Amino acid sequence: MIILGIDPGIAIVGYGVIRSEKGMHGIVDYGVVETPKEELTAVRLAMIAESMEKIIKRYSPDSIAVEELYFNNNQKTIIRVAEARGVLLLTAIRECGRLYEYTPLQVKQSVSGYGRADKYQMQQMVKVLLKLDKIPKPDDAADALAVALCHAQYCRSPVMRSMSDK
Repeated sequence: MIILGIDPGIAIVGYGVIRSEKGMHGIVDYGVVETPKEELTAVRLAMIAESMEKIIKRYSPDSIAVEELYFNNNQKTIIRVAEARGVLLLTAIRECGRLYEYTPLQVKQSVSGYGRADKYQMQQMVKVLLKLDKIPKPDDAADALAVALCHAQYCRSPVMRSMSDK
């Protein structure tokens, strides 16, 4: 199964593509989509949509997993990130049709076994689970790989399997 994990953002969108078969995970690709801050928000959103369409077409994922937003105190930033996330969700459902969303707590719990794991612990677990020599960079790409791994873990759970039978 090919899984595309997405870490939403307006300036930087992280993506990670993994192959998951019988509990074994391998990396296919990862990276980021960056938008210039001097551009209008609408232009940046269009850039994100176009880039994500190309990524989805290139890898033909079986499913796409997107991290839900973590609310911080900067309302201006959260609104723009929410707009970008909306574009990502729309693009994912149009291009793939199989979209799953996970909270940061779910991602941390499924990847590290600890819902309060810090960024370094998560990066280390991504490195170990994907059998990499070093932590993927930039951080947004590593976060996206963690989201993809989270989905892979949930797909193996009895609850998820029974949901997919409906």
